Amino acid sequence: MNESELNQTPSPVPGSSGSQRPAKLGRMIGALAIVIVAAFLVGLIPRLHQSAAVESETRDLAIATVLVVSPAPNENTAGLLVPAEIKPWIESPIYSRANGYLKILKVDIGSQVEAGQLLAELETPELDQEVEQARHQLVQSQASLTLANVMAERSAKLLATNLISIEEDQQSQADLAIKTANAQSDSANLRRVEDLKSFARITAPFAGIITARNTDVGDLIRSSDATELFRLSQTDRMRVYAQVPQSIAKDVEPGQPADLLISQMPGRIFKTKIVRTAGRLSEDSRTLLVEMELDSTQGKILAGSFAQARFISANRTALLALPSSALLFRADGPQVAVVQTDNKVEMRNVKLGRDFGKTVEILSGVDRTDRVIVSPSDALVSGATVRIADEAKTEKNK
Repeated sequence: MNESELNQTPSPVPGSSGSQRPAKLGRMIGALAIVIVAAFLVGLIPRLHQSAAVESETRDLAIATVLVVSPAPNENTAGLLVPAEIKPWIESPIYSRANGYLKILKVDIGSQVEAGQLLAELETPELDQEVEQARHQLVQSQASLTLANVMAERSAKLLATNLISIEEDQQSQADLAIKTANAQSDSANLRRVEDLKSFARITAPFAGIITARNTDVGDLIRSSDATELFRLSQTDRMRVYAQVPQSIAKDVEPGQPADLLISQMPGRIFKTKIVRTAGRLSEDSRTLLVEMELDSTQGKILAGSFAQARFISANRTALLALPSSALLFRADGPQVAVVQTDNKVEMRNVKLGRDFGKTVEILSGVDRTDRVIVSPSDALVSGATVRIADEAKTEKNK
């Protein structure tokens, strides 16, 4: 056997183990590929689910969750309270019409006086001289009038006998008319200065209480200075004034009962009623001035006190109210954010009524069925999508 024959490799016999190795290797590679693909799919699917969940959560977070409230009737409507001021039934400052020195002082603050009672008396030396002069002037005028009357009668007789001319008689009659006018003028002047003299006695124009005294014995009093000597008030009855807001002014009318509450008398309610109204709104405050009558004998009520009036019989429809935090104040005026049925926001202008601090009356712009956002963002605009808090909680529980 030669060397070439020895180096030849024998051919594999069909069906032997040498022919089965490539097939087995192929199957192993295929199985490994299947395992790798399965492992890849097993890891990918949760990641896809997680990515979708994150994306959904991101979309959810982009939608603002809000609290809403529906407008409700204002609880403050029943028994409406408005500030009120208690004043005397009659109050008058007392001045002097005469000039002089205060000689006698009869009363002081807190004094109860009757109508016509002497309060003070002035010493008026200059006015006394004027009275004396006026009296003498009247006597002189009356004497001249008597003489002129005699001359006129004599002239009329002489004219009848043609002893004087008509012109002379007319002159006598004219002189009589002048003297008559002078006497009447001097008489009127005397009454004037006597009236001024009577003002030296300062009396009470009506019964009441002295609530102020701004003078003392010896003070120089001048009528031209318009100095208030006393202030007299009648307090057996009181006038109560209140400013009623425009929103309820039409529902307040004379004869309507009201309660009066005074802070220094807690627990006491004083019954009163409306006697008249101003009939027009104040241009400054847009309120209606209402006057009530109060019998002060039912308690020691001091004039000038601050009180609160409650109109218990105001026949009016309760206005809607919203929390103050629901309001946005923008260039277009006060607005609220209303959530529509599709969860879209609509910004609405509203007209405000009275402000009660935590709540505000809404005169127009919303109704009871609206869902108004509480504490809306300043950046909120119409068309924005929101989620209501209760609905978001329900979806989360699902």
